[in-house]
Amino acid sequence: MTTANANASTGVGDELRAKVKEIVCEILEIDPEEMTGESLFKEDHGADSMGAIEILSSLERTLGVDIDQSELARMVNLDGVIAVVAEAMAA
Repeated sequence: MTTANANASTGVGDELRAKVKEIVCEILEIDPEEMTGESLFKEDHGADSMGAIEILSSLERTLGVDIDQSELARMVNLDGVIAVVAEAMAA
């Protein structure tokens, strides 16, 4: 799925997508150019489970949304995080 398609399907604009990517890359210490929407945090970037919890917490604080911890299972790549954020913002 292209970025445009991912944005259209989640209803997320480029600005929000960039902010989420910035948060994820900062927490996981990943160069933004290395991360794609589909690259897996754990398998492709060596992230651990604590990173996912930090991402969830930071997104909640920064974006003012509530994300249930059960959503961590979907937050395995940038596209998954974007989908979870979009749903949380729509709720």
